Amino acid sequence: MYPSLTPPRQVKIGDAAAFAGITPRAIRHYHEIGLLPEPERGGDGRRRYGHDDMTRLLWIRKMADAGISLDDMRAAFGEARDEAGDEAPDIESVLSRLEETLAAQEAAIKRRRAAVQRLQAVGSPLGLLSELVTDRLSHLPPGALRPSDLDALLVTERIFGPLGAAIQASTFIVLATHPDLRAEEDRLEAAEAALDDGVEPDDPRVEELAVQRCAHQMALNQAIEAAGLDAAEEKIFEIYDADLKGEEGTKMSAATAITKMPYDFSPARMRCVELAGRLVGEALADAHSADS
Repeated sequence: MYPSLTPPRQVKIGDAAAFAGITPRAIRHYHEIGLLPEPERGGDGRRRYGHDDMTRLLWIRKMADAGISLDDMRAAFGEARDEAGDEAPDIESVLSRLEETLAAQEAAIKRRRAAVQRLQAVGSPLGLLSELVTDRLSHLPPGALRPSDLDALLVTERIFGPLGAAIQASTFIVLATHPDLRAEEDRLEAAEAALDDGVEPDDPRVEELAVQRCAHQMALNQAIEAAGLDAAEEKIFEIYDADLKGEEGTKMSAATAITKMPYDFSPARMRCVELAGRLVGEALADAHSADS
């Protein structure tokens, strides 16, 4: 005997979800937001879904697959109202917004794909940084950059943007190619780390270390100029705007970012950092005046 092919007049929520290829939970959510009208309930108190309900569910599924948001679906079905009680936008305006969203998503995918390709080409986390930074450092041999170097570039890129990190890259190029400067950098970092909470801010070692840090920074600057890296930095400014395209919405002001990145520095170490910065500024100003 052949099974009956007579379709049911109504189905329960589980059958409706299975037919539409969604979940019962999703259907309940559609009811909550007014996207799908509440159907009548059977004698057992459970929802029953008819032909029109199922058709609506199928359209919802198709629109969801196309990337249309639930709010825009409500507008497309003519059930949404704005605050003034006017009719919702028609389907053309909904599709126009969707096209804009998809274009933005496409641009984001291109940026992500470029980042993955850089990561594959470089073979290290350096490829996850901005192209401006990656291009400046990709010529260095494997292992030339330390994990702490990449960490510093990552933080700088977040605070000062790709341009700031690309400029900072000159320092790491010099450190990677000048063993004497790298050794001095290591010595200074160890000495600065030793300025823990047991050292008073007015300890003579603080000022001595700040003077040494200043001298080291000036030596780094000289090496950067000797290698022609400062000229390369000028070219970076020319392509900076193009590199930022599509990322404006993710930017945070440097002043805000600095207050959100923690550094567990003791008062003595903070004073050393501030003093060294002031000394470097004065030294650069003196050098500029001498050249004028």
